Amino acid sequence: MQAVITAAGMGRNLRELTSDKTKCMVKIGDKTIIERTLRILDEKGLSRIVMITGYQAEGLENFVKGLGIKTGIEFVRNERYETTNNVYSLSLAGELLLQDDSIILESDSVFESAVIDRLLDDEYPNLALVAKPEIWMNSAAVLLDEDDNIIRFVSPKHFRYGDGLDYYKTANMYKFGKEFLKTEYVPFLLAYANAFGRSSGYESLLRVIAFQEKPLIKARKLVSEKWYEINDIQDVDIAETIFAGGIDKYKKYIRRFGGYWRYPGMHDFCYLVNPYFPNARFMDEMRSRFETLIREYPSGMNVNSLLAGKFFGVRPENIVVGNGTSELIKSLVEQVPSMQGKLGMIYPTFEEYPHRKKNEEEEVVPFPGMGEDFKYDADSLMRFYQDKDIAALVLINPDNPSGHFISRADLIRMADWAEMKGCRLVVDESFVDFADVPEKTTLLDQFVLDFHPNLIVIKSIAKSFGVPGLRLGVLASGDKDLIAFMKKDVAIWNINSFGEYFMQIIEKYKGDYEAAMQRFMGVRSRFMVGLYAVQGLKVYPTQANYVLARIETGMTSGELADILLNRYNILIKDLSTKTGFEGGNYIRLSVKTDEENDYLLKALNEVL
Repeated sequence: MQAVITAAGMGRNLRELTSDKTKCMVKIGDKTIIERTLRILDEKGLSRIVMITGYQAEGLENFVKGLGIKTGIEFVRNERYETTNNVYSLSLAGELLLQDDSIILESDSVFESAVIDRLLDDEYPNLALVAKPEIWMNSAAVLLDEDDNIIRFVSPKHFRYGDGLDYYKTANMYKFGKEFLKTEYVPFLLAYANAFGRSSGYESLLRVIAFQEKPLIKARKLVSEKWYEINDIQDVDIAETIFAGGIDKYKKYIRRFGGYWRYPGMHDFCYLVNPYFPNARFMDEMRSRFETLIREYPSGMNVNSLLAGKFFGVRPENIVVGNGTSELIKSLVEQVPSMQGKLGMIYPTFEEYPHRKKNEEEEVVPFPGMGEDFKYDADSLMRFYQDKDIAALVLINPDNPSGHFISRADLIRMADWAEMKGCRLVVDESFVDFADVPEKTTLLDQFVLDFHPNLIVIKSIAKSFGVPGLRLGVLASGDKDLIAFMKKDVAIWNINSFGEYFMQIIEKYKGDYEAAMQRFMGVRSRFMVGLYAVQGLKVYPTQANYVLARIETGMTSGELADILLNRYNILIKDLSTKTGFEGGNYIRLSVKTDEENDYLLKALNEVL
């Protein structure tokens, strides 16, 4: 068995990264793509490796010769690399292809050793590695019959996205037997290269072969094996995350702050979202309006305030809609004149608030009264801050990350106290809909706002309604001047048409939303029982869609986060560096579906 690698292309999509070197010389982490590939192939006992070079060929060949690869390497040069594609490149190695069974690879894929094993360990002679297509993939796909024979190659141009469940994406990694190469592949290759190959990829060639009456190539599906194709600068960034190791991998993931849909198979227990809403009917309605919404401008701030006020029962002059609560927090803390003093904060907290202060150490007055259980009450807060010079007291309720909850009645008492003290009370109730209590929880109430003009209520729609991609949040206050100021401070088109349409239709799904919350509370209760049973884990009660826990086995929270990500593809929140935990071994786990929660519980029990 030999390996044949096409490496002649210029990699124009990588721009400055390939200005003086070919694409496979780009580094992923501490190694170039081609070194990663050759080190893996060198372990497989191959007869030889054939590399077809072109752009910056001399530099690439000299680099490869200096790697100390034990397997013999032969180079074939494509001098016409600027005007040809990989069909032409492969045709230059046609005589070599006839001499042995062959693995054919492109040089711009990063993969682990197990991927090549899928080809070598399979007795079937003619194979293509495939995977379920992800929404960012833009290359050839295949259709399979019930025996995993490839019956059709589908070019990106003819890919029908509505048929996505029927497609598999080629990983551009193939194994062909010597007989197939002699009787089918190489003759077609040479003829096709002569006729079309200067501008066609070899999937075009395989498309012709697949039209024969008898299927000749079978697919083998990659599921858990790691691989990634490099087409542009974002792919480099993502591949560096996927193929990082140890704690460095966790750091790279956590610094992305989302976008984990680009990582197939990852279990995200870090970011917080409702797993049971929106429901299928809501999603169908959003899909049905997709073309209109993507082509039309959204309404301005006044219309969106009207829509938000209608749903939350607040007059439009008392509410402002934001591109997520992060936009509203930034405007509130950095720009509103009455907030330009010190903030009272209960640490540990959602750090977007204190981070918006220019000098956090001097402009934030932390509450020191929390014990090991991370609990506090309204009276202790009011006593502590009574004689403190603060412009506002910020309260996350339920608290993030502890899940601690203060009742609505106590919050209204605190609003009365803030009025008498002459400061603002900011209540972030982004997670309040998850609270399992008999009384009303929200302060988004016109009567409450009218009688407490110093009260500011913030709510993230993304977290409770399960639509973080829409970036929606609201801020409400009885102080109309404050709301008017913030509406001028944020952009007039600060949300898109999808966010506006969400607010337009959400009223009729209120019953579905309430049912989803009831379902969630049952799932959370079951998850908590499972967590309490994990030895070496202290679990804190919660009224949110996340759980605070402390590791008591001697393992650090960083070590646990590292193991869960690298071994189980689970991302959790390591809280050891968060202010208020003083380096303690605390973690935060989001609550997801029963199936996902059980996967995490199994991993925790195995590790701890």
